[in-house]
Amino acid sequence: MSALGRGVAEPEPDQRTANWRDRRVNEPTVPLRRPERPEPAEADPPVDAANLVSLHESIATLLASRGQYRQAYQHLRSALDLMSELTAPPPIPEQFRREVDRLRREHAEAQEQSIRDSLTASYNRRYLDRRLIEVLAERGGAGGLAVALVDLDWFKQVNDTFGHLVGDRVLQRVVELLQQDLPEGAFCARYGGEEFVLVLPDVDGPTAVDVAEAARARVECHPWSTLVLGLRVTVSVGLAHAPAADVAEDTPASAERQLREADGLLYTAKQSGRNAVAYLSGGKPHLAGPAAGRRAVAPPRVAAR
Repeated sequence: MSALGRGVAEPEPDQRTANWRDRRVNEPTVPLRRPERPEPAEADPPVDAANLVSLHESIATLLASRGQYRQAYQHLRSALDLMSELTAPPPIPEQFRREVDRLRREHAEAQEQSIRDSLTASYNRRYLDRRLIEVLAERGGAGGLAVALVDLDWFKQVNDTFGHLVGDRVLQRVVELLQQDLPEGAFCARYGGEEFVLVLPDVDGPTAVDVAEAARARVECHPWSTLVLGLRVTVSVGLAHAPAADVAEDTPASAERQLREADGLLYTAKQSGRNAVAYLSGGKPHLAGPAAGRRAVAPPRVAAR
């Protein structure tokens, strides 16, 4: 008799339960697997980076409105670099690209305008000084370097007689005539007032004389009366040529020396009757073209060293 109560027999153990327990004991243990964690989602672009892009854009707009295109371009370039680093770029990258392209064009235009004369569209004195030093650094090319200083004859009388508006038109037309048929690499620059400079790199002496004389003849033979009745325009030219072996080092003093020699020969052309090209040959001044038959040829003016 068990404690379950009198007269109640203790139940026999269930064979099925025992068999189940035996199987659980003998089965191999299977380790529990932890639930897989989801991969973290890609983070949105940092707010600070997005704000920095916007700041660069604002600064670029402000600088562009002030004409400071180089600095504006740099800020837009920084904004694009930041955008390329973000995993989720802003939805308007094309707008930045168009803005960068616009600023690049405006910068190129401003750069070109900074080296051009506003009246004649020829190169200005700033470009002349810089480019002449660069040409000297290249030793002027195999043929040497020629510099021709061109001055309009009696230009003050043109202004006094026909007015400054006509005078401006004359300067513009003279530049067009001087620039015609120049050798490769040559250029025309306004030196100041009614004076212009032709820089002729990689030419020998006789070729430089021919180029300068052809430019002078074009100005003389141009039908100026079509601009205003009674108008006549001529130029005088002082031509300084240095062979490649004699071209000095690339310094501002070397460029100034070349221009000073051309200025002295321009004085020769003026004092010898104007409308002429003066140059040195064998150490003596000569006049080119029809002016070569003139009897009196003034010596070059010696400028202070």
